[in-house]
Amino acid sequence: MTTSPHIPQGFWQNARGELIPEARIKPVDRLEDQLVRSMCQTARGVHEQLGALKALALGEAQAFKALVAQEYGAEKGGAKGNMTLRSFDGTLEMQVAVAEHLSFGPQLAAAKELIDACVTRWSEGANDNIRALIDHAFQVNKEGRIDTHRVLGLRRLDIEDADWKRAMDAISDAVRVSGSKTYVRFYQIDAETGQRAAITLDLANV
Repeated sequence: MTTSPHIPQGFWQNARGELIPEARIKPVDRLEDQLVRSMCQTARGVHEQLGALKALALGEAQAFKALVAQEYGAEKGGAKGNMTLRSFDGTLEMQVAVAEHLSFGPQLAAAKELIDACVTRWSEGANDNIRALIDHAFQVNKEGRIDTHRVLGLRRLDIEDADWKRAMDAISDAVRVSGSKTYVRFYQIDAETGQRAAITLDLANV
């Protein structure tokens, strides 16, 4: 048990902030406390190692990208920083992927009004399905935000209507890049089948 300097000697503090005499703590509770603290300390160490691995991988990838650019006068990878590197025999792969976080500006409200006007104006029949599709696209997700993928998916609908096209233009104008996150992924590829298997660093998938 790691005690805080604010906790008197011989006492443990429970989850409610109450001080409990150590003699009154059940042995099984002491054992559970010791187990959790030990494993969490180990987990923090692994977490730090994963952070160091990511920093190392990104640093090495960027250094290699700069080397290629210097030697051949060409960029390695995509414009957003995406990059795929492979071993010479093709059995190992490292991917650097940059995912952008999108949000919408005030133009989205205008787009919704134009879309609603289109649905109202169009003849009945399949329009109930279209309205359900529209309402679904503009629903908020678990975080209370409008799902960008669902709204942007509306632009894939091939609808020849001037107001609809104006609405799609408004959606495009509403898109904001609010941030990005860089991921590093490692894969092992079967030389015979070509099947890619992730070298997982996610504890839940190990």
